[in-house]
Amino acid sequence: MNETTSQKTPVTLLGLGAMGTALARTWLAAGHPLTVWNRTPARAAALVDEGARAAADVAEAVAASTLVVVCLLDDASVGEALADVDLTGKDLVNLTTTTPAQARDRAAWARERGARYLDGGIMAVPPMIGVPEAGGYVFYSGSRELFELHQETLAVPAGTVHVGEDAGFAALHDVALLSAMYGMFAGVAHAFALIRKEDIDPVSFAPLLSGWISAMAGPAVQQTARQLKSGDYTTDVVSNLAMQVAGTPTFLTTAEQQGVSPELINPYFELMRRRLAEGSGEEDLTGVVDLLLR
Repeated sequence: MNETTSQKTPVTLLGLGAMGTALARTWLAAGHPLTVWNRTPARAAALVDEGARAAADVAEAVAASTLVVVCLLDDASVGEALADVDLTGKDLVNLTTTTPAQARDRAAWARERGARYLDGGIMAVPPMIGVPEAGGYVFYSGSRELFELHQETLAVPAGTVHVGEDAGFAALHDVALLSAMYGMFAGVAHAFALIRKEDIDPVSFAPLLSGWISAMAGPAVQQTARQLKSGDYTTDVVSNLAMQVAGTPTFLTTAEQQGVSPELINPYFELMRRRLAEGSGEEDLTGVVDLLLR
């Protein structure tokens, strides 16, 4: 270990799937002493060749470093792996995908075992890790003091964004953004389905689609946020709810004529119709948000 490496924060990493391995390689490349553990030990072999130390079991791995990063399959895997491990004095950073409630419960669980806790939501895929220009980052929630203590180390694989002291907020931000992504993918799938049987090159159509989504999404997201905060859904409306609801039959008829199921877009149209029946036709589409709250 050279002098530069010895000054870097030691890290223990539990979990060497695709994401865990990507995280491990960035810490190794940055000179952090790294101890790794994986349920299937063979996955650690390549990292050992690159300078990591493979622990024989979870207890040995956790004992090796104050900063313990967990990147396992799910919350149950975290509980199982750490069930009998002494966490006293450890700083546990959980990058496992969980629900907000699971993150809050896991934070309390960690505190009961003498550990400090940060929860994380990774907004990146493995190839983006260690590549700053790729734009990947990780949401963190929990103690800001603990976050700031380890921020330099946590920022090695990807950017860091602290979203609140509530341990569940990282998971909530993660799922909220990913939910929007899947909603967008649904619209993209419907659009491609509409042209699928026609003599239209999908590769040529793609930049038109991505450009339109980009042009519409940014302003719409900001507008919705402002209206939700103010409570006034009629401010700066460009295309009001009544007009947009009046246009929905065209989309549904086109889908029918193209032999495309409307199942991806009709639920949203139904919410628009419900909001129009309950609210004002001069509103924006923001009122649909309120219909989703139970």
